[in-house]
Amino acid sequence: MVVLATKLYVEGDARERSLDSLRSLVNNEIGDLEAEFDLGVRHDDFPSVTIEGADATVARNVLREEFGEIVPDLEAGETYVGTLNSWDEDGIVLDAGQPVRIPADELGLGPGSPTQIRERYGLVQHLPMQFVYGGGADGEADSDGEPSRLADDERDRLYEWTRGDGRLNVNSATRAEVRATLNRAGHAQDYVTVERLGLLEQSVICTENTDPPGLLASVGQYLPAELRCVVP
Repeated sequence: MVVLATKLYVEGDARERSLDSLRSLVNNEIGDLEAEFDLGVRHDDFPSVTIEGADATVARNVLREEFGEIVPDLEAGETYVGTLNSWDEDGIVLDAGQPVRIPADELGLGPGSPTQIRERYGLVQHLPMQFVYGGGADGEADSDGEPSRLADDERDRLYEWTRGDGRLNVNSATRAEVRATLNRAGHAQDYVTVERLGLLEQSVICTENTDPPGLLASVGQYLPAELRCVVP
């Protein structure tokens, strides 16, 4: 079984649509392998995938690479994926099957408080993020360990977001739902693509002449979600 590092936190019909979307994503990744899978959702909203068949080991590794994996025990110095759970003036907390706090001075994303950094980089809640585990209770440093920090690849990804033409990041919606909303609202020509960040976290990559805050103002009423702009 593989527990995927992306959350399924919506309810009702949206939950069923999200499960269907995840099933399609998993099938796209491992459908050509000799493996059968069943999907479940844990009590903490992380999806679990049970895989059987001759290629089961390969299939598990493919899903780990694509989504990241929630594991029972974290080892100091290793890189994992957690979802953005909360933030305060002292840092952010990722959910990696257990809370992992990244202190403000270990974010490595430039000046400002964690709240200001979240605004600058368009970090929506539940966004999957890579981190290096430091050890200690809740990821905090103890007498034998270092504090947890964002992974270098994660920092590079977020810095790259601020060098483009602008983005609108969204949670609580599948990629297909975000694309359909943009098109219905008359913005088909205002974005390059919708990049999947997690199952329910998407990034609308704007065209050169599109103003991300203007796009947010236009489509926000159609999306019952958190929306954050990345303005170059």
